[in-house]
Amino acid sequence: MLTPRKRIVTIDGPSGGGKSTVSRALAAKLHFTYLDTGAMYRAVAYQCRRVGLAAKESPELAELLASLKMELLPPLVNGDDVRVVVDGADIGHELRTPEMGMLASQFSALPMVRYALTRMQQEIGAGGRIVAEGRDTGTVVFPEAAWKFFLDASAEVRAQRRATQLRSKGENVDKEQLLAQIIKRDQDDRQRSLAPLAAAPDAILLDSTTIPADEVVARMYAHILATSCCRDQ
Repeated sequence: MLTPRKRIVTIDGPSGGGKSTVSRALAAKLHFTYLDTGAMYRAVAYQCRRVGLAAKESPELAELLASLKMELLPPLVNGDDVRVVVDGADIGHELRTPEMGMLASQFSALPMVRYALTRMQQEIGAGGRIVAEGRDTGTVVFPEAAWKFFLDASAEVRAQRRATQLRSKGENVDKEQLLAQIIKRDQDDRQRSLAPLAAAPDAILLDSTTIPADEVVARMYAHILATSCCRDQ
């Protein structure tokens, strides 16, 4: 007898692969809730930097995690990113820089941080009907998910997409530096010992290097519809 699966979609993959764009669109199409786990790690990194905590386990970090009050809200009208409210302050606009992404990668490798946020994410997804995107949502956070995808793209294309996004917000971007940061983060995320970036054995692999986001969403949606009769919860 097959083990029942929860009506959860996981979309994992490296930074800049289009996960956020695809996840938001797919969640809207399915009428599911969108869960941006990467924003949660960036929020922790931001708070730690704000109070001067280094990326290492400590009693101070444990205290920060225990007292952290985080809320993810839908984007504003015409907005792209999930709003992140921590301790009553909307810090979402502070989290989307390449530097904050690198810092989040450092903190996400700490067992203390990983445990706290994984538990928080699992509480959010306990009732199912979510699209979760991140690095380990299909392997660690929601191994019981009914549908799992791993979305990748070449580092060069991911750097170009990220540069375009940042420039659209009026930021100055050094594309070569951005590419170096993406390659370094890929290496760090794949080689860390705790919850490394990897596709779940039962995930469907999609390479978006030459495929537009709407086509990726269409392929995922078609697969979910075709297999939904086999999912129980």
